[in-house]
Amino acid sequence: MTLTRLLLNIIWLVLAGFWMALGYALAALICFLLIVTIPFGIAALRIGAFALWPFGRTVVRRPGAGLASALGNVLWLLLCGWWLALGHLISGILLCLTIIGIPLGLGSFKLIPISLLPLGREIVRIDDARAWL
Repeated sequence: MTLTRLLLNIIWLVLAGFWMALGYALAALICFLLIVTIPFGIAALRIGAFALWPFGRTVVRRPGAGLASALGNVLWLLLCGWWLALGHLISGILLCLTIIGIPLGLGSFKLIPISLLPLGREIVRIDDARAWL
């Protein structure tokens, strides 16, 4: 299974991961320039690293997330989330046009929820995800 994940991550990196990570880096740069949104910039970099190498990792809810995360997610959605999610949607559809790209397209669709609402979530290895449940 590890070899499959490695192969998928390498193909992903070339076809979609690098470009989506650039989008997250741009979102982080904009958030860092606005100063008040620096926590969003940190979240964008965290998700960008996930978008660069997604297979073998997953997203879980952080138990201590509360109202501040919910309000931050609304602001994130308005500023950056919708166009990053649109990028994942478009790349996922394009990747699903080929047989070999279907697992990659599904990986792109897997990133849409965290690109929309990243606060209050944690990115963990799949092997460690059961400990979070």
